[in-house]
Amino acid sequence: MSTASTPIGLPALEARLKQDLQWLCLPAKAWVPQHADPEVLDVAIIGGGMAGLALSASLRHLGVRNRIYDQAPAGYEGPWATTARMETLRSPKELTGPALGLATLTFRAWFEAQFGLDAWNALDKIPRLQWADYLRWYRQALDLDIQNQHRVQAVLPQADGTVRLELLNEAGSSAQPVTVRARHVVLATGRDGLGGAWVPDWAHQLPRERWHHSSDVWHGDSLRGLRVAVVGGGSSAMDAAATALEHGAQRVDLLIRRADLPRINKGKGAGHPGMIHGYPSLPDEWKWRFRHYINVQQVPPPHGSTLRVSRHANAHFHLGTPVHGAEVRADGALRLNTGKGPLAADVVLFSTGFRTNWAQRPEFAALAPHVRQWSDRYQPPAGLEDAELDQSPDLGPLFEFQPKTPGSLPGLERVHCFCYAAALSQGAGAGDIPQISDGAQRLARGLAAQLLSEDAAHHFEAMQRFADPELDGQEWTPAAFPAYEEPSAEALAPASAQVAA
Repeated sequence: MSTASTPIGLPALEARLKQDLQWLCLPAKAWVPQHADPEVLDVAIIGGGMAGLALSASLRHLGVRNRIYDQAPAGYEGPWATTARMETLRSPKELTGPALGLATLTFRAWFEAQFGLDAWNALDKIPRLQWADYLRWYRQALDLDIQNQHRVQAVLPQADGTVRLELLNEAGSSAQPVTVRARHVVLATGRDGLGGAWVPDWAHQLPRERWHHSSDVWHGDSLRGLRVAVVGGGSSAMDAAATALEHGAQRVDLLIRRADLPRINKGKGAGHPGMIHGYPSLPDEWKWRFRHYINVQQVPPPHGSTLRVSRHANAHFHLGTPVHGAEVRADGALRLNTGKGPLAADVVLFSTGFRTNWAQRPEFAALAPHVRQWSDRYQPPAGLEDAELDQSPDLGPLFEFQPKTPGSLPGLERVHCFCYAAALSQGAGAGDIPQISDGAQRLARGLAAQLLSEDAAHHFEAMQRFADPELDGQEWTPAAFPAYEEPSAEALAPASAQVAA
């Protein structure tokens, strides 16, 4: 695409991308019939991060009109430029991510166009903020339709075959209510998709200003000179601890429940096309076994992220140290009661992950009582119990929610869960960089098929009305039909008789 010394620049890359799309006849012309209400969208997507962008582009390539709504300002969708604190992405740089099979849409193409091949070869992993810049370019290069600063208040399936969205437009000086209707709604709401950050119960015994979750918006400068306790030992724990240390925290103690950090990312052992394309059709017991094993084994923090912490002399790793509770001391400091005794701290950072918890998402309150979960359909064998998997939604083939009681909420199946909570039902195609293109394209094709099925009568009538002539009648000249004669007796005689004569 470029030589080591002469990057082609983004305008040239965009021209190549445009040509690629033209050669592939993308995007297709819109073909879904206009709803009786012209304001009704074919598909509305909640969330403009990587998953929402990839799905929007996939739908557009298939000729399905769609629009993304995201609560963040433009360019700040997803966690990359806000709550994420890693220096680089954890995935290998070679993964094509949301490129949808287009070489000119990859991060590598975007990077080399600006910095050249030598810079690419020297790159270890993708810097987090460069990834954010790449996704901004992705949106612009594909001209995707996104309404920013629109916060969802309610998702309300209707009996008329649409879903009503109640939103607040927060772009102006005062928030304005907005109502949107769509035939299908996709929740591309990220890692905390159907819930939010999880913290242990004892966290709520502390003043709220004295603790943060790793997914909260907080700044390292606020920790300067303080004693910081980090609860957890995963990737986000390393990122949070490193941020505190790099901004001058007096001391950082990592309180890690496990006796040792996991060494191997077991999920990589199943990172092949068979798992990408075959997982959704696996029997329940195999889906459960795969996801439960990953949960139990856990994902180790990256090598570089761990070194980013351990290189500081005032970083302290405490393995086999669960925290049982905490309180505020008389002198204002925090006392954390751990399995190894009390620990004094000024601030606690929780890197304790996310849980599906509908109570944390009031905008989904109309859906929550009706959504069928895996606990409603599957009882794991003894020894494989898993509360996190129990709470996973039991999704259909189009990532659609299914009702606990058939008919209890008409239209529920028109809401699709394209976020982390889909992992047990549908695999990792709804959020992970390695599989995001496959997941987005699979859902987009399924939605296109569903829209066709819903409008089959319309399309049949349109085919009947179709009157674009292929021929105009001038392509040939009618010929005179030849006269017909019966064969003579001589012509019908056997060949031997003719020879004898």
